[in-house]
Amino acid sequence: MAARKSALTPAALRTILVATLAGSLGMGTYAAATGFDVAAGNGNGNGTSQTSSTSKKGDDTEAFTAADQGACLTWESQEDGSISGFTETPCDNEHRFEVTAREDLNTYPTQEFGPDAPPPNPTRQAQLREELCQTASIRYLNGRYDPSGRYSIAPILPPVEAWERGDRTMLCGLQETDSQGTPILTVGHAAEQDQARVAEPGTCVITDDANTLRTVDCADPHHIEITEKVDLAPVFQDRTPSTEDQNKYLGDVCAKAAENYLGGEENLYQSTLQVYWGTSNSQAWDGGSRSVNCGLISAKDDRFAEITGSAKDGRDALKVDGETPKPPPERRPLREESESPSSTEDTP
Repeated sequence: MAARKSALTPAALRTILVATLAGSLGMGTYAAATGFDVAAGNGNGNGTSQTSSTSKKGDDTEAFTAADQGACLTWESQEDGSISGFTETPCDNEHRFEVTAREDLNTYPTQEFGPDAPPPNPTRQAQLREELCQTASIRYLNGRYDPSGRYSIAPILPPVEAWERGDRTMLCGLQETDSQGTPILTVGHAAEQDQARVAEPGTCVITDDANTLRTVDCADPHHIEITEKVDLAPVFQDRTPSTEDQNKYLGDVCAKAAENYLGGEENLYQSTLQVYWGTSNSQAWDGGSRSVNCGLISAKDDRFAEITGSAKDGRDALKVDGETPKPPPERRPLREESESPSSTEDTP
């Protein structure tokens, strides 16, 4: 029986859309920290914070004071924005921050951080991050850092009461944040991790004008439904792969992932959605990002159409730019295997 050929050819998939969002799943944000304001990023990546919160527990201050390079820290964020349970934990456990350097602002060349100085505001913290944390953190990672990957570089200043007592320690470190810039739990030393920011299968994401993706409920408007997470490291062990190398490999892999995700090639065809995948550019690859996502999109006029609903629920459950997709053209039925011609008995 002849196999039914997918209408989604590799040439059709390598559209401008692939180039537009290549590597965009790695877009992240930077959250500055003021007086344990470690969760106060505003999600726009500009290195400013909008709120201020202070831990009240004495052992939190002790954990901050004792933390040194290589330590991993964690805490609990309360609904009111306050921080509690700030503590050091083994990096193999869940944590929110990995210390890459300790800086003493008492030694800063000016008297800016003298005994009566207030803590630096968010704008100044962002500057200190560039001046004191950036190089130290990249060195800590042995030079392997993807600035568009899952980890952002951030400073943490001591609690307000410790600052008022003269503590001018600033911890530089690495953290993984959500779309709002809030540090999330992660496991393992950053230097040993794949730095790619990828989503889990079944996740739906939407992109903004800056090509930054954020996770949304699949019932809400979105542009991509994730079908698979692909680790490219075993495939390209000996080199940094070109975009063409990745496209050649991912075309078949992601088409198969979409079929598995939807329960077969016919379901994929009937969905009217197209297969999509991200790629890792050379800077991201050399910085430690090795994974990409496969997904499903609807492409219209070289743009991502807005989708609501999950493709797993069938075409009738979807809306594309506000309308239910029309059924795809009927395809020719599968050809049956040719039967071998009947043999005729030899006549005597």
